[in-house]
Amino acid sequence: MKHPICPGSIAPAFTRRGFLQQASCGFGMLALNGLISSQVNATPRFTAKAKNIIFCFMDGGPSHVDTFDYKPMLKKHQGQPIGSSWVSKRSDNSAGRVWLGCPWEFKQRGESGLWVSDLFPNLAQVADHLCVVRSMVGELPLHGQSNLLLHTGRVLGQAPSIGAWISYGLGTENQNLPAYVLLNNDWVPNGGLENFGSSFLPASHQATMMRAKGTPVDNIAPQESMILQRQKLALLAESDLAFGKQTSEPQEIEAAIANYETAFRMQSTVPDLADISNEPEHIQKMYGVDSTDEHQRFYATQALRARRLVEAGVRFVEITCPSFDGNNSPWDQHTLLKTNHEKNARVTEQSVAALITDLHQRGLLEETIVLWAGEMGRTPAVGAINDSTGRDHHVSGYTIFMAGGGFKGGMTYGETDEFGTNAVINPVTVHDIHATILHQMGLDHERLTYRYGGRDHRLTDVHGNVIREVLV
Repeated sequence: MKHPICPGSIAPAFTRRGFLQQASCGFGMLALNGLISSQVNATPRFTAKAKNIIFCFMDGGPSHVDTFDYKPMLKKHQGQPIGSSWVSKRSDNSAGRVWLGCPWEFKQRGESGLWVSDLFPNLAQVADHLCVVRSMVGELPLHGQSNLLLHTGRVLGQAPSIGAWISYGLGTENQNLPAYVLLNNDWVPNGGLENFGSSFLPASHQATMMRAKGTPVDNIAPQESMILQRQKLALLAESDLAFGKQTSEPQEIEAAIANYETAFRMQSTVPDLADISNEPEHIQKMYGVDSTDEHQRFYATQALRARRLVEAGVRFVEITCPSFDGNNSPWDQHTLLKTNHEKNARVTEQSVAALITDLHQRGLLEETIVLWAGEMGRTPAVGAINDSTGRDHHVSGYTIFMAGGGFKGGMTYGETDEFGTNAVINPVTVHDIHATILHQMGLDHERLTYRYGGRDHRLTDVHGNVIREVLV
């Protein structure tokens, strides 16, 4: 594809390669070479089962014992003190707390008989697609640290997110779009934007944010002609060259040039992708776009955009949850468990179920991983049972699920004890989940590394094992 540089020039049009080679005395070519080499060097180590991933992040920690981890013993012993033998060091807990049963009924769903509570009536309908891990074990019962662990593999962060690693490892399938897109619902989780950053990886691998409300991406509508924009890109490249001569980290300058180019190309692609108005009415209704609840309507919009983005070749898409009061993590129900978990479920679960159904009916679920996860679970025991009872932070045993992308459907892996307090069979860490997802994307988590600070870094650090039992 040719792009005009400026009117009246001796060479009025160049290919992108030619433009970058001539702009700023060829310094822009470094960015193109970097993009090409990263894609060549990061070719999957083995056959990939999945090409894309959609991460439905349930920020705050949905209660595992109220969703997918059926524990009838909680109801049987409700109100009884738990005693010292059930105190968990990794959760908000004490011997004087009492057991709290699930406020919703559990039923076995689908042909698989997967246990799903009535809190999730729509997800219950796609139970046979769900691979439920019920033995997750975290490190610290704190939102910020657990969010960073889930996203970066480290409780302190200061490392690239899983989306950035996948972008680095596989590149993008569509040169007009970034490899990593964050569909934000006006809420940044604890741990901050570092959850979605690239850290020491080139900045071109960090998430590009798309909002639910208003203009999806700032300055996405071009205000100037392509000719003028190209002239500005050339000037920016010239400035980068001058700065690049003074820095010891030219890869950062290469990433900046790559970002300029991506932003330029996104102008012709993102507006159409973000506009869901041309989707059939029955599809919009299936997702919940027609809801009278603003939060549900915007979440549904983002979920539908997620499908459109992976169709267009975006590797990693993450959808965040809306915060109802703008101050607390959405699923963080220390009080009013029943009221607020039902509100969160109403806002999100129809859209997630619709996403799985939509991908399946389009033949995309086999190559797309849908990951549903919070950073923790909730305590099976509470301080007191009353009208405002809630559950607290819990990381010694909780639940997530995957669908599609070569994961077995209609199955559970791992177990917690009879009260849902501790993972007792096949404990799984975030590192194991990361290793397994990378494996499905065709990447060896031990070989996907980046040299920084004198040593090789990887998403799983020195941890992680592929959970082969959950794979087709």
